Amino acid sequence: MKSSYNPKEIEKKWQKIWEEKKAFAATDDYSKPKFYALVEFPYPSGQGLHVGHPRPYTALDIVARKRRMQGYNVLYPMGWDAFGLPTENYAIKNKIHPKEVTKQNVARFKAQLQSLGYSFDWDREINTTDPNYFKWTQWIFLKLFKAGLAYKSEMPINWCTSCKVGLANEEVVNGVCERCGAPVVRKVKSEWMLKITEYADKLIKDLDDVDYIEKVKVSQKNWIGKSMGAEVDFSIKGKEDKLRVYTTRCDTLFGVTYMVVSPEHPIIDKYQSEIKNWDEIMAYREAAAKKSDFERAELAKEKTGVQIEGLTAINPVNGKEIPIFVSDYVLMSYGTGAIMAVPAHDERDWAFAKKFGLPIVEVVQGGNVEEEAFTDCETGVMVNSDFLDGLTVEEAKEKIKVYIDIQDGKTICICKRSNKGCGKKCEPDVVERDKFAGWKSTFRRNRFGQ
Repeated sequence: MKSSYNPKEIEKKWQKIWEEKKAFAATDDYSKPKFYALVEFPYPSGQGLHVGHPRPYTALDIVARKRRMQGYNVLYPMGWDAFGLPTENYAIKNKIHPKEVTKQNVARFKAQLQSLGYSFDWDREINTTDPNYFKWTQWIFLKLFKAGLAYKSEMPINWCTSCKVGLANEEVVNGVCERCGAPVVRKVKSEWMLKITEYADKLIKDLDDVDYIEKVKVSQKNWIGKSMGAEVDFSIKGKEDKLRVYTTRCDTLFGVTYMVVSPEHPIIDKYQSEIKNWDEIMAYREAAAKKSDFERAELAKEKTGVQIEGLTAINPVNGKEIPIFVSDYVLMSYGTGAIMAVPAHDERDWAFAKKFGLPIVEVVQGGNVEEEAFTDCETGVMVNSDFLDGLTVEEAKEKIKVYIDIQDGKTICICKRSNKGCGKKCEPDVVERDKFAGWKSTFRRNRFGQ
């Protein structure tokens, strides 16, 4: 008679043998080809493992085991990303030293992972709270700081009102903290930043040299991001300050009929005394602070906003006065925190314009912009765009990228492929001087226009 399979008994037997034999330990055998398998180290919370942990661990465990069978010297480590204010807050609340809380949580996680039978090399286990580990992260940070690649900057973040920590967008669910359920608000905090965008071009180029499947390379390139466009200054009527926007479609400037700033934009506080509907603006700000960036940037959501009464902007290419709105679909962390709205050729801008009764000016021929935004406008012919009329989109981009910047009383041409002046005066047939007098912008490329 066949005996029934008892997984608990069989698994424990073999897991013990694996541990005693150090079956999964990497060795110093340099005769074998090397294979390094690395997964994200978990944060050892009090709740223990959830389904999001074993999913990637299982996938890579299969690969690690296969490589061992193929004769590779495999390093597949595990560790604990154990620093965090949630642990400290839990320790304070329960009057337990955070060291003990971390120790208990790590032990629980480790036992759970071992029971699943993963082929981690436990001889290489690390913990970010170990001084022998974090002394090196501190060393790396100091190197970055001294090289000017680490700096402090204020920016709005998702702030858990209970945990007293910043949260990633993924950790905010329906306006509350995924971990504790407390309300999450947007709060401006002074944060350490790393100049990752300094290496965007190099990162993209070097992807050609790594042994990744093509779809992964494409995904990585899209994540790193790359855009080419212009920073354009819109004057605020009667003020010395300007609203700077970043755009990849400066050919559509004649279609700008309003501007939108993020609720966190500093221009709002600066002109508080001149904003006639300040209470309305503040109420909208408070509502926006309770939403994550994901919620705010969602394309399908209904557009909301408040016009700033007392401030207007000037379109630099035609001198028209246009209203300025506050809306939560504009993020301070994306670009400059202000946008020029071209409702005829952008779905979000179109929906916003329709809701608030704003003009919609077609500048790329095609479609019926009164019915919907014409977004397939990478090609086409320019209309309602003064000296750009009749040009193709590509021709218009080239022509408008050559603009006039007044420096020391001289007319300087800023070449489209550089932010340095070429030192030559623009020819009269290239661009009309009076169309751009006082318009100063800088062409650049980087992730998210930052």
